[in-house]
Amino acid sequence: MISKKQAKILAFPYSKYDALICDGAVRSGKTSIMMWAFVRWAMENFSGQRFGICGKTVDSASKNIVVPFISMFLAKERYTMRWRRADKVLEVRRGAVTNYFEVFGGKDESSFALIQGRTFAGVLLDEVALMPRSFVEQALTRCSVDGAKLWFSCNPESPQHWFYLEWIKRHKERNALYLHFEMTDNPGLSAKTIERYQSMFTGVFYDRYIRGLWVLAEGLVYDFFGEEQIVDEVPGKGEYYISCDYGTLNPFSAGLWCWDGKMATRVREYYYSGRENQRNKTDEEYYTDLEALAGDLPVRAAVVDPSAASFIETIRRHGRFKVRKAHNEVVPGIMTTARMLRDGTVKIHRSCKDSIREFGLYRWDDKSTEDKPIKENDHAMDDIRYFVMTILRHKVRKASQPQYIPLWGR
Repeated sequence: MISKKQAKILAFPYSKYDALICDGAVRSGKTSIMMWAFVRWAMENFSGQRFGICGKTVDSASKNIVVPFISMFLAKERYTMRWRRADKVLEVRRGAVTNYFEVFGGKDESSFALIQGRTFAGVLLDEVALMPRSFVEQALTRCSVDGAKLWFSCNPESPQHWFYLEWIKRHKERNALYLHFEMTDNPGLSAKTIERYQSMFTGVFYDRYIRGLWVLAEGLVYDFFGEEQIVDEVPGKGEYYISCDYGTLNPFSAGLWCWDGKMATRVREYYYSGRENQRNKTDEEYYTDLEALAGDLPVRAAVVDPSAASFIETIRRHGRFKVRKAHNEVVPGIMTTARMLRDGTVKIHRSCKDSIREFGLYRWDDKSTEDKPIKENDHAMDDIRYFVMTILRHKVRKASQPQYIPLWGR
């Protein structure tokens, strides 16, 4: 069973349109049906041609588009497929017809060079709003075969995003079919599953990923933070970690965490501003403060701002703490941290006053054309995000809680 909007995706190749744009909520049934329609169209209209399949990264495109497709019962029945994993090429055959689907990642401004020189009969860009404009435009110029069509899908971002302004707002003049999806457009989702996803997001992420709206990130980043996220007791035992955002003139923030198998608690913290104290500390002095924060506890690792090279070397030289360089993607980190704060996986002890203060001040930059927080009152916020993204999300996965599959990688 498919929805009416999914049926329109299947009908797109036989329409007058040159491009298809599908946007809207997560898990709304866009990606899988688009890939099926894309391959079916290619196999019915071309032979011996190359097509582009693009994601934010090669790995995400392979995992979220190619692998599910080749596992699909209908695809296995209709086509002979060979996934050349090393080359990132999917070879598809049916009778005398063979076509090649090359996989690319558009993760940064340099990615456009990877696609230069190719000639495509069509291109599918999944999560196009996460790709640099230079990469997308290079991919489109590669579609020079007669009859080529363009296929786009994405979740919403800022209404100032170039793709929203240039393609969605102008879809009629670009001769593009525009389909907006909501979760209820996916017949495979039960009411219980939809309710679970609705509970995972708040604020701007709820508006974008659940309601499917192109809205500005504005106001407090963690606008829900309050007494429900604060605790007065600390776990009796667990695994201990330290997270650290390094600063010289700007504040240096570090937190001690205890993971008890179900919940991570920030049990105490250290916060020092060289500017406010009118004195900068050396790396050795900060290391001494880190030792004091840990006390006699068996800290498994110190997660450190990856740009703090000299401080990382200082920690390693002393030999007590294993250093983990922090995973530092800001918006995915905020989204995951917000989710874990809301569902009770992350708690903040009441003694961590600087963290609690920053939660009440940390705001989106509503003057920016891209999603980013204002670079103020963000030092504890950064070190919390480092811990969540570098340690905690992997712990949660191992504890068999699949809701923490990162949605930005779809």
